[in-house]
Amino acid sequence: MITPKQRKYLKGLAQDLSPIVMIGKAGLTDNIYTEMRNALRTRELVKVKLQEGCDLDPKETANKLAADLGAEFVQAIGRKFVLYKKTDDEKYKAKSIVLPRG
Repeated sequence: MITPKQRKYLKGLAQDLSPIVMIGKAGLTDNIYTEMRNALRTRELVKVKLQEGCDLDPKETANKLAADLGAEFVQAIGRKFVLYKKTDDEKYKAKSIVLPRG
């Protein structure tokens, strides 16, 4: 569980990110889950965009993905949302995000 201070820090980092996962009218498919797992493992902080044809609610979708993937919900603005998960892959730990304490 991340603290409010850590969430604020992650929001600041997320401002400059472009969405790397796009969810279309098909919704949460197996491919979306695969892409999210890979993105969270390599980047830790991932911005997602719901495309115009997608009928899903951004906050509900973000919370479902976070619960399913063991990630943390950071924020949702409009049709975009951000998730964070500390990487457990040794290959990417050197580039890992260092969160502020408490």
